[in-house]
Amino acid sequence: MTTELKFEIIDVQPERYAATPNLLFKIRLEEETGATVHAIALRVQLKIEPQRRGYTDDEKEGLGDLFGTPDRYKDTLKPFLWTHASATVQGFHDVTEFDLPVACTYDFDVIASKYLHTVRDGEIPVTLLFSGTVFTRGDANGFGVDQVAWDCEASYRLPVAVWREMMDAFFPGGGWIRIDRDTLDALMRYKTARALTTWEQTFEELLPAPVTSP
Repeated sequence: MTTELKFEIIDVQPERYAATPNLLFKIRLEEETGATVHAIALRVQLKIEPQRRGYTDDEKEGLGDLFGTPDRYKDTLKPFLWTHASATVQGFHDVTEFDLPVACTYDFDVIASKYLHTVRDGEIPVTLLFSGTVFTRGDANGFGVDQVAWDCEASYRLPVAVWREMMDAFFPGGGWIRIDRDTLDALMRYKTARALTTWEQTFEELLPAPVTSP
């Protein structure tokens, strides 16, 4: 039996007791043909759509290495992949709600992390693209198998404050960057030779201008 699924994002909140940063997308799912769904093995691709919001001058400066100067935004502000997620939806008839956990990272080598760090307020336009396998009641009391339709998607405007609340819980007042081992060894030698007590002092000495908070 062919199913017809409609997804709607109701809310997004940080997962309070996770060991690593996670967002919980609360999703309403409706099956429109009347079929009884036994389970869904769901896969989700999350994309950020930067062209669907405006930016302050400070944000434009911070996004320069991602999108270039504002005069190029017409060509460079394109949807890009944020991450992938998966979930198992329990059996239901007509309508159900479920949580989709989305693992997040503060690694600045990831384009989405750099983007999410740079935007300061407002909302982030996000689109979720759904795929996966639907298990239904089949003929003669057996099971039927169907695929989530290729055009199943849902849009949401994620508040920047939700992202910052989550990251502040795991990296209070700080961030995270990855550097190669040789660079780290050189920084450690520099820090030790000058008897600097913190990494902040080390970077402040190396930076050409004083560090100021945004």
